[in-house]
Amino acid sequence: MYLYNEFDQTLVNERVEQFRDQTKRFLNGDLTEEQFRPLRLMNGLYIQTHAPMLRINIPYGLLSSKQLRMLAHVSHKYDKDYGHFTTRQNIQFNWPELKRVPDILADLASVQMHSIQSSGNCIRNTTADPLAGVCADEIEDPRPYCEIIRQWSTLHPEFSYLPRKFKIAVSGSPKDRAATQVHDIGLHLKKDADGNIGFEVLVGGGLGRTPVIGQTINNFIAEKDLLSYLEAILRVYNRFGRRDNKYKARIKILVRETGLDTFKEQVEAEWASIRDSQLTLTDDNIQRVKRYFTPLNYETANDEVLEQHLANSGAFCQWFQQNTKAHKQSGYRIAFVSLKSPKRPPGDVTKQQMELIADLADQYSFGQIRTTHDQNLALTDVKSSNLYALWQQLAEHDLATANIGTITDMICCPGLDFCSLANASSIDIAQGITDRFTDSAIDAGNISLKMSGCMNGCGHHSIGEIGILGVDKKGEQWYQLTLGGSDSHQSKLGDRLGKAIAKDGVVDAIDDIVQVYKANKIDDENFASTLQRIGLQPFKDKVYDAH
Repeated sequence: MYLYNEFDQTLVNERVEQFRDQTKRFLNGDLTEEQFRPLRLMNGLYIQTHAPMLRINIPYGLLSSKQLRMLAHVSHKYDKDYGHFTTRQNIQFNWPELKRVPDILADLASVQMHSIQSSGNCIRNTTADPLAGVCADEIEDPRPYCEIIRQWSTLHPEFSYLPRKFKIAVSGSPKDRAATQVHDIGLHLKKDADGNIGFEVLVGGGLGRTPVIGQTINNFIAEKDLLSYLEAILRVYNRFGRRDNKYKARIKILVRETGLDTFKEQVEAEWASIRDSQLTLTDDNIQRVKRYFTPLNYETANDEVLEQHLANSGAFCQWFQQNTKAHKQSGYRIAFVSLKSPKRPPGDVTKQQMELIADLADQYSFGQIRTTHDQNLALTDVKSSNLYALWQQLAEHDLATANIGTITDMICCPGLDFCSLANASSIDIAQGITDRFTDSAIDAGNISLKMSGCMNGCGHHSIGEIGILGVDKKGEQWYQLTLGGSDSHQSKLGDRLGKAIAKDGVVDAIDDIVQVYKANKIDDENFASTLQRIGLQPFKDKVYDAH
């Protein structure tokens, strides 16, 4: 795990004091709302429906137990004893007082955390595969490259006021678990014929009101050229991206209107002028960062104890099958901590739960925690022989819901409950679906359900196997359904099922969709395969005949 040096710590500390002064000046009336807005956004502070919302960066989803305890402290001292994990591996607090935000940032800085560039028209937090470094199919651990990108992009003077926000994701495996194809830039680590590490670069992806799947702009750039190529793309975007219309300001619109070939020519021309500059990564540059991500001190282990517990406990066996995955190290497993309990909104976790997870990370997973794109957490380095004890403690604190990958493990934005941009509520719809499927989620099979309360698409509805989009119709809440989306290596936008459905019919409609799937699937066929085979019509007929 990367640790700040003196320069990093000084930068973050000084940034806190800058924002403290800016906040004081605003509260004293020396700065107008218009003047203060870009300053607070660059420090992760939004104004939501009820109160400010503060978003904290979790670089490429990696947390230490000390940092998670600090987040628990922040939730208790400055908020309402809980936090909300997002689809971009960050955490949000929904109830801080504006005057106390600088104190929050100072507390976070003491454990090497910050909220710099978690909002605003800048390069946001770089995200990665939550299983980076522990999955067997990995070509190369992407985390060192994410850290290199983080250091390059933080307070980059040229890219502090881009036409619109800008998001980068990195995947180190053939199976894309970082949703790279729906980011402004997606990077896939790969090797050339000689075994040299490099990157396939995708550009122009994104969700929101105009969802677009990214396209490959370069099949292979050498690792030494990573930053210069990123810089070239950002310079072209910064120069030609639209600033007259925020709905057309993302790079996906620029790529679409310019055409990929022409856009690539512009990038290549810019790259030629900076390729051999100080942006070139030397072996020393790369190895310096890689040393923070060396393999952990794994011990020799066997699975005899695990097998005994699996044979003796049906509940533990179900959790093991649904909430754990294979680890590249024999004798270890990856354990997912579900934040999709029927008792809480998706992604929410209490102060007490954060403290417990931090303790469990110290006890069982080398003091590290991962955040995932599905709004869950993961302890990625657990001895198989410790899984039963881990499960028992998670279960005591409502953190062992055996639903990872099922329909109740849904992505859900805050919707009208918190967000001033939302058109419809999301949390109560999520609760209704959870209540309907609590006892049958595993039986329904692994189905990705994603829900957004408006066209901004924070809930990734466009790429859900079942997508739900809340819309406003003359003051009433309606919901548009899509089927067949995917955020895997072959990402796909879902197809609209039909007319929007009234709020009181959404849960029944989702139930109808699941029933059609179960009635038509063959053997172990998944939702995507069944949909491809039978098409939309059977789902459409069932839903609209009933409603």
